[in-house]
Amino acid sequence: MRRDHSGGSRSFKPDRDVEEFHGAYVPYDLAKEFIVALLVVGLLVVVFAFLFSSPDEAPVTIKSWSMNSPVGFAQTAITELDGTSATANYGPPYNSATPGATQSIGPLSPERWMGVHHPIDTSLDYVIGPLKTLPNRPALDRAIGRYLSAPASMRNAWDSAYEKAVASARFVGGAVVVRPGHYGPVAEMMSALTSMARSGALDGALLSNRQFYQTDYTKPLMFIADGSYLSNLAQARHLQGTQWGMMNETGNYPGQAWLWLYTFWYQVPPIKTSPNGDLEVWSIMMVLTALLVLLPFIPGLRSIPRLTGVYRLIWRRHYRSHI
Repeated sequence: MRRDHSGGSRSFKPDRDVEEFHGAYVPYDLAKEFIVALLVVGLLVVVFAFLFSSPDEAPVTIKSWSMNSPVGFAQTAITELDGTSATANYGPPYNSATPGATQSIGPLSPERWMGVHHPIDTSLDYVIGPLKTLPNRPALDRAIGRYLSAPASMRNAWDSAYEKAVASARFVGGAVVVRPGHYGPVAEMMSALTSMARSGALDGALLSNRQFYQTDYTKPLMFIADGSYLSNLAQARHLQGTQWGMMNETGNYPGQAWLWLYTFWYQVPPIKTSPNGDLEVWSIMMVLTALLVLLPFIPGLRSIPRLTGVYRLIWRRHYRSHI
């Protein structure tokens, strides 16, 4: 039996209670060890950063995308206009255009609970809205007005025709050239948007908000991610999810190694092909985190150090001297 702090007594349990120590004590200078550890770790950080730091790649912007792949940009832009891009059909938190687009595990669906709180209308936000900011473009303004006033069936026909034509387009003389067809005002709008992107103005138009500091890059990032340019760059630099990219720095360099447990689950079937993979991985990590936090209170798990002798390995010098 053992007396507790309240004056009562309870039975001694080896996986919960610590035996009272009767051996000798050794002086321990905590300040000295802290300073030595700080200096050694700091030196190692500097040396390894110099030898193994990842390259400082330039950020990917809409301008760099449209300069390096103007046809690819135009191919993606038309999908934003006609509402067939991945962002247009993403679901919450960006839109509710596609019922059932949210991830869920039974009744658990945080996306649906939170709803649309960062709305993105790809046609207005990525094409029509930015084009309207271009000054002194009466012909373009008339094209936009014609597009908006046309019946939905007519707009769909224009969009569909241009989307098919741009698949085999060429970039000639600073412009995306498609074969002649019935595109209505769409060809002029796409040409103007491509020129706007290549000038860098589209980056600024998508970042404009009411904040003093421009820190919300959601819209341009989602736009870029809808195309293949960013994905191809990620593939070349070993940053895809299938390449454990979540825990890699740019290029084939080790990065956030502490994320290995999180990204590990994305490589495990059936999660790797599941439409609810993100939520499933999040749920697994929440369970593991809860087990870690509650470890001192879980019988059996809290006994692992005693049963395996880990604590004797850690304090082996002490046990060799005082057993």
